[in-house]
Amino acid sequence: MTRIFASFLALGLVAGPLVSAPADAQRRSEQGEARREMNAGNILQLRDIEARILPTMRGAEYLGPAYDSTAMAYRLKFIKDGRVMYVDVDARTGKVLRRSR
Repeated sequence: MTRIFASFLALGLVAGPLVSAPADAQRRSEQGEARREMNAGNILQLRDIEARILPTMRGAEYLGPAYDSTAMAYRLKFIKDGRVMYVDVDARTGKVLRRSR
């Protein structure tokens, strides 16, 4: 029984990083695309967008951004009172496109 448990544990340790690798690769790709667009002057810096949006989200904890290269938009994620909220922002202009509540 112990050998079976050890085998499953070893398999999990080996396969675990492989399962999360595509998500990590996609996140790095999004970050790279955002960096290229910012360096080309096509979108605003994330810190500038955050400086505009974070003060408007009083009482909410900021969980982080995601960049959508197709829409050229950032999705900022927040949590307040156990509810997750998103603010979609045009990365070119900094204009709020949508807020979920």
